[in-house]
Amino acid sequence: MEATALVNPDRLWSAQEILVRPSPVPAAAGVYGWHFEQSPHPDLEAGQLLYVGIAPRYMANRTSAQNLRKRLRNHYRGNAAGSTLRLTLGCLLGLELRRVGSGKKTTFGKAGEAALSHWMAENARVCWIEDDEPWVLESQLISQLDLPLNLDQNRHNAFHGHLKELRAQARRRARELPISA
Repeated sequence: MEATALVNPDRLWSAQEILVRPSPVPAAAGVYGWHFEQSPHPDLEAGQLLYVGIAPRYMANRTSAQNLRKRLRNHYRGNAAGSTLRLTLGCLLGLELRRVGSGKKTTFGKAGEAALSHWMAENARVCWIEDDEPWVLESQLISQLDLPLNLDQNRHNAFHGHLKELRAQARRRARELPISA
């Protein structure tokens, strides 16, 4: 099964390798898997697949411009407002979520996002497979594998309730704090 290429990949790629130009990541549709050299939480085991994502997401009425290259770059250097993986990791690592700009978006602020990017550069490794309909494979993987950092379609996972509550607490705290510059 294609899952083997994500669960036991031949190669895992670091932030430094993904962010170079030209990038080794194809500008194609596919599924990607995240492994961590240091676990973001004591209840999760390091060195194994903890999260899968897709690019593009399924869109019934329009075409997405997302692809593997853009999505992985965004995870490594973006912010929590544009990456559910970054939001999850930052919450697990205890970073303070803040409302920014108009107050509708939340991130970990400039310093927090920089700290998260550094942590990911040190610990987060990714692999991918190309797939023309990645949402189909993603659903199969989430239903068959233990992927504790995935929330969508993953209520059956033992870590789901804890992660959902942790993220909700971070959002509640962010709403109570003043908007960050």
